Amino acid sequence: MIVVTAPTGQIGRQVLANVLAGDRPVRVIVRDPAKLPAGVRDRVEVVQGSHGDPEVLARAFDGADAVFWLLPADPRAASPEDAYVGFTRPAAEAMRDRGVKRVVDVTSVGRGTPYAGRAGHVTASLAMDDLIAGTGVAFRALAAAPFMDNVLRQVQVIKKQGALFDAVSPDRTMPTVATRDIAAVAARLLLDTSWTGSEEVPLLGPEDLSYDDMTAVISEVLGTPVKYRQVPAQSLKDQLTGFGMSDAMAQSVIDMAIAVDDGLANGVTRTPQHAIATPTTFRQWCEDILKPAFQAA
Repeated sequence: MIVVTAPTGQIGRQVLANVLAGDRPVRVIVRDPAKLPAGVRDRVEVVQGSHGDPEVLARAFDGADAVFWLLPADPRAASPEDAYVGFTRPAAEAMRDRGVKRVVDVTSVGRGTPYAGRAGHVTASLAMDDLIAGTGVAFRALAAAPFMDNVLRQVQVIKKQGALFDAVSPDRTMPTVATRDIAAVAARLLLDTSWTGSEEVPLLGPEDLSYDDMTAVISEVLGTPVKYRQVPAQSLKDQLTGFGMSDAMAQSVIDMAIAVDDGLANGVTRTPQHAIATPTTFRQWCEDILKPAFQAA
């Protein structure tokens, strides 16, 4: 039995689709089963509720061979530690108590760099990994580079203002990865019953790009000029809190951006295997995902 958490989210729904292509029974934890496509609901066992609820977890993890663990976004959390470690603690206990054999989660690159201890969301995600690893389950932490798909959050801004905004320097090169590649790697691991031990799996995509590089690609693919604009950290924080994010979580985003600017995402030496495992280029992602979203906006 494979258990998939957050099955209606950006990554979880892609993981679910991929594992359903295999021949293993699948169980999902979902607050609202109606959000699952009808064809999917008929093929999975549904445990309704939050995957932060110990009683829900006890039912969902009973008899589970493998679990895909993915946190829900909680912009109003009291701290990133609460959002990551606090939310995951009941799951870690259930993994141990219910004898889960293998766990795959999505975390961030950055472990081992000088910036990992002051990187906001990233620091908290690495602590979450340590909590899961401490249960003794076989564990693969998918240490993902920044997501290409995050650009979709600004598709309206790109269309109306011809600009992309962030707090990272325009010339900071870094790896980026498509969520569809993350989901493909996760599904392969969930369907594979042979692996043991605890490892981090860096997912870097096939290339390193700066924001200036990315907006040049976006401009070519969309056929309209798009520029990158660096936002002062305090201005970005004010925007985030204005949207309802807690002060602590907004500061965590800023700390993460500062750490990325310092080189947080550049600590893993790139090898040909990274392009094989996560092959989607930023240009291809723009053609397949961003361009249709831009045209529909």
